[in-house]
Amino acid sequence: MRKICLTLPTNRACADTLSAVIEEARYAVERFDVEVRVLVLDSSDAHDFAAYAQVVRAARRVPKVSLWHLDEAYQRSFLNGVIRRAGLDRQSRLPDLMLPAGVSYGACTNRAFLFGAALGCESVHRRDSDSRYQVLNDAKIFPIHHELASLGKSAAHAAPGVSESVLDPGLAERPVVLVGGSFVGEPSVDIEEIHRMDEDVYYDIVSLWAPAHASEEEKRNLVKESFRGSGAGPFTRDRSTLTVLDPMRVDMCNIGFSRVHEQIPLLPATDTIGSDYFLLHVVHATGLPAVQHNRDIVNFHTPERRTESGFVGYQLRLAKFFLSMQYLNFIYGRMKTAGESLCDERDHVRASAISALVRESLELDDEENVLRLACLQRAYRKLGGKYTKLAEILAARGSRLLSEARQDMADFALLIDHWERLMSASREADLVSPPCG
Repeated sequence: MRKICLTLPTNRACADTLSAVIEEARYAVERFDVEVRVLVLDSSDAHDFAAYAQVVRAARRVPKVSLWHLDEAYQRSFLNGVIRRAGLDRQSRLPDLMLPAGVSYGACTNRAFLFGAALGCESVHRRDSDSRYQVLNDAKIFPIHHELASLGKSAAHAAPGVSESVLDPGLAERPVVLVGGSFVGEPSVDIEEIHRMDEDVYYDIVSLWAPAHASEEEKRNLVKESFRGSGAGPFTRDRSTLTVLDPMRVDMCNIGFSRVHEQIPLLPATDTIGSDYFLLHVVHATGLPAVQHNRDIVNFHTPERRTESGFVGYQLRLAKFFLSMQYLNFIYGRMKTAGESLCDERDHVRASAISALVRESLELDDEENVLRLACLQRAYRKLGGKYTKLAEILAARGSRLLSEARQDMADFALLIDHWERLMSASREADLVSPPCG
């Protein structure tokens, strides 16, 4: 019987979401031959941590479902042990890359990957705290249904279980390493206010994540699709497609990985929106099979982003996202050119090839990012009000943000180089019984 890890990383109040994730775990064991480790990686304050602990204690115990609710102290102890076991004690950057002081979407998911390995899980399935499940006929629509139907199988064996296949027959023996859906509800990035205020400024801002050489038409198409999710209506029936998945068609709140997450980590950049999407591009570039489904999750925005400090912090994370794209667009382009050659004969992604591309990106000049920052400042000043203050903050912190974006990539290359050893050390960890029962 295979073990799977259903994970909810969080740093905010989300007791209702946690309860629903536990329901999804019960759904999984009732319909599939699996054991589920529900993994809550909790970076919230003491009040919210206690609320989650109460949800965990109150959850109806179900055979083959175990609950792991871990605070940062437990996570840090585990990670330090993994780093020691891997013989990487002298790599002083690693602890901070795995559990940084700032917000890191990539790092929290990397921790889930390592804990999943320690728990003996073959796949990791991620949900987010600012989302909920759609409902049909009073029943929640759980994405794990499609994830467990296909993950880990060869494309040939997965094909009978999907609605359609558009996969090249030549890829039939390659493994399905990713299953994902999108979202409905509010846009994934909280900038709809800018769209309402000035559509031209919205275009100027969102188009900053396109490659510098992109045509005007390419930029407009990107802006049109960005952050909108599936755009579909309510769920009515299942649809799934076996394909080489377009990263724009799925969201990290609705994703399951097999194998590939053990070979390449996510970008551990701090305070950077979208730092957790790297593996989607690896899977696409290498032509590894995936399944896209329509069990979309409902996205919503938390009130914290509407506070003064929350607004500034969120917009700075968006700015870091745009700065990261100078490097990531370069890497994605190189990966696309390399294609299947990035994999070995076992269909494992060659980590050394990926880290080499990341390091190559460090040779890029800062000029493109300097222009991005200038464009962002101009756009915010056009909007006026609270956005003017934001432009001033960007002007004051510009040099630091540029340096951080470059350092993020250097750190990423380092983590990729050591990821296999960290994974191996995690599999040897002695996690026998859940600390939460």
